Amino acid sequence: MILHTLIDYDTLRVIWWLLLGVLLIGFAVMDGFDLGADILLPFVARTDLERRVVINSIGPTWEGNQVWLILGGGAIFAAWPPLYAVSFSGFYLAMFAILFALILRPVGFKYRSKREGRVWRAAWDWALFIGGLVPALVMGVAVGNVLQGVPFHLNNELRIFYEGTTLFELLNPFGLLCGLLSVAMVVMHGAGWLTVKTEGNVATRARAVGSVAALVTVLLFALGGVWLWLGIDGYRITSTFVAEGPSNPLAKTVAIAPGAWFANYGAHPWMMAGPALGIIGALACLLLLRTRAEFTALLASTVSIFGIISTVGLSMFPFILPSTIDPRSSLTVWDASSSHLTLFIMLVCVVIFIPIIVAYTTWVYRVLWGKVDTAEIQRDNSHAY
Repeated sequence: MILHTLIDYDTLRVIWWLLLGVLLIGFAVMDGFDLGADILLPFVARTDLERRVVINSIGPTWEGNQVWLILGGGAIFAAWPPLYAVSFSGFYLAMFAILFALILRPVGFKYRSKREGRVWRAAWDWALFIGGLVPALVMGVAVGNVLQGVPFHLNNELRIFYEGTTLFELLNPFGLLCGLLSVAMVVMHGAGWLTVKTEGNVATRARAVGSVAALVTVLLFALGGVWLWLGIDGYRITSTFVAEGPSNPLAKTVAIAPGAWFANYGAHPWMMAGPALGIIGALACLLLLRTRAEFTALLASTVSIFGIISTVGLSMFPFILPSTIDPRSSLTVWDASSSHLTLFIMLVCVVIFIPIIVAYTTWVYRVLWGKVDTAEIQRDNSHAY
């Protein structure tokens, strides 16, 4: 018996759908507070020393946190090739904007303190702000467009044709709402991080801004749900399909129907845990920030991020990328994956390497735990940002 047949093909597909969600949530949680701190930099830190405190709170770990983004992109490429082809081609300009902003961040970290000039440092502070804002905003906009459907279709040879035009068509009202929700979510998370890692005026301002961001997160998340229910049609499979069948999206039929994105909650009530955690986590973060329960507030914002991102995946399942031009071409968990053997080999790699990454990351955070020491920053300019 071949080893990979020990796990059914349909089971492997669901496992990789779950793993993709874990990697995306991992990126949002681990790099989310970095992006949030970057966005908050010009607002919670008013002196040069305060801004250096904020930068040094994330400076030692931000590179490692972006590993989760690389893992997510790699998982999409290897486990869901058609999804990678459509999203990374159709959203090319959006991806370029994200990469430009992410490249701008390390340049800002490295160059900001190279000169003493006030204008020089202020310019790099705003560069770091852009490096945090743009990825958070554009990724949220992308998710909003995925929920609405993407203009692509497949021909009989399964060649993919993307019919979109410009970046500006992605900036539709619902997409922008999701982008603003993403920004509010990472600002809430970043504020929670800053209350853990800083003290004094920076922590006080972060606590105030984070409380507002948590409330805005709840309001935008709820508004997005109502909008999705009343104004955006979902997708549902209307034909029988073979979960262990070959990856051929055209082997099914799909209908567009009002409220279809909410059908899973009626069929599986336990899925309501996703949106519930999104709202409860943000409200708990707001309360805990106000009561100065610093680390618990950060955990609450993590729960909120988990719930909000899970809500998208649970609502769309089994779809991973619907098509507005030809609903039959929509990509699902069952018909857009790599081969059985490929998924199994990748799963073995994940089982081996993800625990190593988690263990190393845990060790790093344990070593670097504690408040940023302002006196140390002033005393040791050669190692601090």
